[in-house]
Amino acid sequence: MFPNLFAAAPIVRSARRPVRLWAVVLALCAGTLGLSAHAQQTLSLDAALRFAEERSRQLVAQDAAAGAARAMAVAAGQLPDPVLKAGISNLPVNGSDRFSLTRDFMTMRSIGVMQEFTRSDKRQARAARFDREAEVAEAGRTVALANLRRDTAIAWLDRYYQGQMRDLLQTQRAELTLQIEGADAAYRGGRGTQADVFTARSALAQLDDRILAQERQIATAQTRLARWVGPGTPPPSMALPELGSVRLDARNLEAQIGEHPQIALMARQEAVARAEADVAQSNKRSDWSVELMYSQRGPAYSNMVSLNLSIPLQLDQKNRQDRELAAKLATVEQLQAQREEATRESAAEALSWLQQWQSNRKRLALYDSSLIPLAAERTQAVLAAYRGGAGTLSAALETRRMEVDTRLERLRLEMETAALWAQLEFLIPANHSVLDTGPSAAAGETKESQK
Repeated sequence: MFPNLFAAAPIVRSARRPVRLWAVVLALCAGTLGLSAHAQQTLSLDAALRFAEERSRQLVAQDAAAGAARAMAVAAGQLPDPVLKAGISNLPVNGSDRFSLTRDFMTMRSIGVMQEFTRSDKRQARAARFDREAEVAEAGRTVALANLRRDTAIAWLDRYYQGQMRDLLQTQRAELTLQIEGADAAYRGGRGTQADVFTARSALAQLDDRILAQERQIATAQTRLARWVGPGTPPPSMALPELGSVRLDARNLEAQIGEHPQIALMARQEAVARAEADVAQSNKRSDWSVELMYSQRGPAYSNMVSLNLSIPLQLDQKNRQDRELAAKLATVEQLQAQREEATRESAAEALSWLQQWQSNRKRLALYDSSLIPLAAERTQAVLAAYRGGAGTLSAALETRRMEVDTRLERLRLEMETAALWAQLEFLIPANHSVLDTGPSAAAGETKESQK
């Protein structure tokens, strides 16, 4: 951890020191018990993903849409309902037989039934169209689930790293408090200056402001996480997922990106357009309707039966049915072109994320191997000069601040890298091929960030 600046200045011991020491010990014990109880109420990433999926209403909506389309597919495959017809024909309206149902031989009371016989290939095409609609809804559910898991993971990781930054600042504050006590004791003993006391107190005030700002960041991150997993969300657990590998391979990215939920959704929408084109193709052949009618006349006359056949005449297929089919085929071509363009765009975007993720991991390795050790060594050197009387307290505090800033910058970079990992990890559904990629550098980034 950080070197102790408290040893940089002489301390005047007093009789109250043992009491203060016991108070510190008791406070540490109470804090340890509090941390133990708190650790039992943390939230792992897997649990957060599970809770988010359980409480999502978007997934329920997509399931309902798929069920509705499946039900419509069954209905579309059936024959139309028969039509019951009843009426009176040739009813006299004047003369001696007016409004009589039985006197005139032409008056008939009729009842019949009409049935439209839709061709089986047309019914199958209509049913297939709704089946494709159900597949669109299922693909939409996959898109919603992928977005939900990605956003939940990003919110969880954001809350985790915001807490790590606050812990780092609070660690610095505890050490700076000791430094203030040392500066006060040195000043009272005549071995320090009042300027050193004011410098240390000013540094503490600035640090408190940074801690307050960080608490606001934590509250915001907690609100984002609660959006997905619900109110009353406990803080994230200290166990991070494996952030050193992703399931995308830059060498086979275009093939993998075809399984991207959004691309798969566009493919299903294209299938719906093809099904609609099939329906338009089947509409070029007319359906027949058959009507059977039984007509009753007066008792002195014979009853009659009528049988009618109706066939629509498609006299202008060139400008009606053919135009409709051409429009549907053009829609298919449009959706296909849009899907191919979106595939290229998604592949380029995923490759950009993958390259940035790999670059960030190399930068994290540089922080661990050079930047942080050098900042710590510089702090040690300035402290040694301060203890030897060759340096000032202001320089020591500034060096400490720079080291903390370096560690905070590393945490921010690690948080950005973790967000990229979430983007890549949840880009493709987990049931597809799992591939490991990326350098093995920065394997100890999690441990270092917790120091």
